[in-house]
Amino acid sequence: MFHVLGIDAGGTKTVCLLADQDGGVIAEARRSGANLQASGELQVEKVLHEVMEEALGDRGIVPTAICLGIAGVDRPDDSATVGAIMRRIGYKARTLVVNDALVALEAGAPGQPGVVVISGTGSISYGRNDKGEAARSGGWGYVLGDEGSGYWIGRAAIRAVLRESDKRGRETSLTEMLLKHFGVPQAQGLIHEVYNTQLKPAAIGALAKCVQSAFSEGDEVAIGILRAAADELEGAALSVARRLDLIGEAFPFILAGGIFRAVPWLEQELERRLPIASPRSRVELLQREPAMGAVALALQEARGHAAVPAYKLD
Repeated sequence: MFHVLGIDAGGTKTVCLLADQDGGVIAEARRSGANLQASGELQVEKVLHEVMEEALGDRGIVPTAICLGIAGVDRPDDSATVGAIMRRIGYKARTLVVNDALVALEAGAPGQPGVVVISGTGSISYGRNDKGEAARSGGWGYVLGDEGSGYWIGRAAIRAVLRESDKRGRETSLTEMLLKHFGVPQAQGLIHEVYNTQLKPAAIGALAKCVQSAFSEGDEVAIGILRAAADELEGAALSVARRLDLIGEAFPFILAGGIFRAVPWLEQELERRLPIASPRSRVELLQREPAMGAVALALQEARGHAAVPAYKLD
């Protein structure tokens, strides 16, 4: 009998599952997000250490393998940093560190070709084909990218409120909603909230719910923001599918991340759009915990070598 740890570390939350050799979950632990760009190395190490310690508890179990899914490990510098963190924590287990998008795809389409579209605090599209090739689009972080993410939607809402205040943008019900959300009397108060309190990306991402509410009321500014978000997510997903030669094949687009639940219109819109652009494909909302994909990969690693696709050379 052996055991593994599967970890999904996102911008908003980190989930760690302790599982047995059959994939049965024994324990679960949750902490805040663990994103290098947003949180920094020390905070990421603290969160990962705590979440693994809690999952293992006092059971006396030493995991045979650990799979960590975390954003940014496709980039050499971030990969080295996360690798060093895991060696310090380690438990002397076989350790596999992969992009969190692969973990979500494995949870939604185990061992199969497919494309995962993640929209949480950040955003990324990632896919694999039956040749063992992978491709990605997005995932450049909240400063440079993350189009269609919660942060991107929330920032657009704040900008719309400020533009209305300047009389250079359309009137929007987002103004009343955001002023109430932050507890400030006028738009100028948002400057203090955003800059002086150093709001984290996840806090700005939480404003996506306000945009969904305004959208449901027919607010034209909110409608424009969400249509633009759908455009970005659709474009990223189709970019991956094209590069992997999946267009016209039967495969799933897996929608993952909290924004698809906070903003249900985005799920509905991508369910409508993607099968039109990619005939024979289907769209599914991920119903399993993404960390289950990390468990599956950890089990593969414990038995020899996990199947991690290599990026296709464009």
